[in-house]
Amino acid sequence: MPLNHYVTLGRSGLRVSPFCLGAMTFGEDLGWGTSVETSNAIIDRYLALGGNFIDTANVYTHGHSEKIIGDHIGRTPSKRDRVVIATKFFGNLFPGDPNGGGTGAKSLIAATHESLRRLQTDYIDLLWMHLWDRHTPIEETMRTLDDLVRAGKVRYIGFSDTPAWKVAQAQLTAQFRGWTPLVALQIEYSLLERTVEGELIPMAQELGLGVTPWSPLKSGVLSGKYTRENAGTVKPDRGVWVEGNLGERAYSVIDVLVKVAKEVDSTPARVALAWVQSRPGVSSTIIGARTLEQLENNVGALDVKLTPAQVAALDEVSKPALNFPAGILQGAPAFMHGGLTINGVTAPVSPITPKADSKRY
Repeated sequence: MPLNHYVTLGRSGLRVSPFCLGAMTFGEDLGWGTSVETSNAIIDRYLALGGNFIDTANVYTHGHSEKIIGDHIGRTPSKRDRVVIATKFFGNLFPGDPNGGGTGAKSLIAATHESLRRLQTDYIDLLWMHLWDRHTPIEETMRTLDDLVRAGKVRYIGFSDTPAWKVAQAQLTAQFRGWTPLVALQIEYSLLERTVEGELIPMAQELGLGVTPWSPLKSGVLSGKYTRENAGTVKPDRGVWVEGNLGERAYSVIDVLVKVAKEVDSTPARVALAWVQSRPGVSSTIIGARTLEQLENNVGALDVKLTPAQVAALDEVSKPALNFPAGILQGAPAFMHGGLTINGVTAPVSPITPKADSKRY
């Protein structure tokens, strides 16, 4: 399945590639990342492969990520209109200014105008709220986002890294007031981060939000570079981001990942990406790349076909402990229709279910 087998994002008509190009590493301003020249080459190769979805944020490399995209794509209308550009507001680029970040109207409008300037475009295809701002009423944020859409400066809106209850409140508020609804949810999701399956994923499916996972390789932990055999001998590129996630649970997942990769004649990274992209609710997975080789390797995941047995093995070894009431609800069908199959869900008979000849009161 190539990059040009597009999918609609959530409950919208926006067509995007199954893999989104993450631009967090564009620019070397933070002491790491990708040069302007390499960033441009990665963009060109992604587009040549049929990709059309690029994700950045106002704070990535202090705004340089947006500027790289603007210099390479935004300033050329014939190129810009063929690409879905997503960026985020929330982060503060102005130390000491309390309104420099967050999701209040003053900050949001200013951040949008700054992003439009750096991206050298008249409109943003998808504007994300980067994080939830507990100091701003969600009605203020949603109304301001609606104003930006009506003004033609933004096409679609989404939330990133926000509790399910707050996303639901925002979506229902927008629906009742006739404001622009959310179409997407950006969250961390990988074989090592599956707790989102308790609340966030079901909420997104119910409310029409397409899920775009970030860090599907858990900062490179699932890339295949780190294994039980070389534990402690390979220096992580991202330091504590990797070291903090390398433990017995991670190695148990990596063991199965490596095994499946050999079975399908692929790489652990591609298998991990294929698993994420196949999950219920997922529209487009965000892949990062600091080199052309990484991009090519990651895109190759679209050609990986996992068998039900392989998916089951990965599911089992990475099975998460979910917050209440997710666990107890897994047994709900037994109480509700034990012994029957409804909508494809077969449930065992609950021990407290009356037998056919039992007395009932």
